[in-house]
Amino acid sequence: MPVKLAPHVPKMPSDEGVIDAAKKALGDALIEARDLVGEITLVVKRDSVVDVCRALRDTPGLEYQQLMEMAGVDYPERPERFEVVYHLLSLTKNRRIRVTVSTDEATPVPSVTGLWPVAGWLEREVFDMYGVGFSGNPDLRRILTDYGFEGYPQRKDFPLTGYVELRYSEAEKRVVYEPVQLPQDFRTFDFLMPWEGAQYVLPGDEKAQNEAPGAPSPLPATGAVPTPVAKTSAKTPKTTEKPADTGAGKPADVQATKEARKPRTAKATSEVSKKPKSDNRGKKA
Repeated sequence: MPVKLAPHVPKMPSDEGVIDAAKKALGDALIEARDLVGEITLVVKRDSVVDVCRALRDTPGLEYQQLMEMAGVDYPERPERFEVVYHLLSLTKNRRIRVTVSTDEATPVPSVTGLWPVAGWLEREVFDMYGVGFSGNPDLRRILTDYGFEGYPQRKDFPLTGYVELRYSEAEKRVVYEPVQLPQDFRTFDFLMPWEGAQYVLPGDEKAQNEAPGAPSPLPATGAVPTPVAKTSAKTPKTTEKPADTGAGKPADVQATKEARKPRTAKATSEVSKKPKSDNRGKKA
């Protein structure tokens, strides 16, 4: 059963024929074209990315006029570990396409700022996060991290604490950089179940490490000698097999009821009468 879209949802034309048109327009610059989950991805040669993007923008039938986003991807196990991904949008046909190129730490990717000036900011972000260079970018600087930051965050190859920290110095009236100094080491977590107990010694437990089982407790701080406990001669523990052995049962219940129903004595009544009564005079009802 076909899904009915709401009237305000713009219609999207089918991507049928897009891959064939891209193969014809890009020629040898195209390495691979795939259509997965309704999204077309074109893998192209790194040195031809500018010509590829121009062809996708200007070729009739394709017309992907706008660069919406650029992103970096890191595959450390690959010889060319980085991918640069371009997301293009066709305003006239309301559909998208993805273009990817691969590179390594040393080889830059040609800049597409000549086609879309907004790519200057997007390329700076990929450079800042992954360290991918872009030849032809007129202002390739860091854009998210600090100017003195060492390393590239998305490579995940730098210390978790960083290398330097910055603060405002009242003495120098400026921001200063200093080596990172941790006030405490990173805490380690054993991730044990609460009922299993910790494998480390809690503060105070070290006092009981050298005590044998059943050994007497140490003397108190005052120096007083503890009173020895008298030993019993019973060989078997005393047990109760019926309620009468514990003092409970019907006789005890009857006696408790009688005590509760006894009238109060004169002494108890006088003590109750001596209790001060609260004074409510002067208060509004």
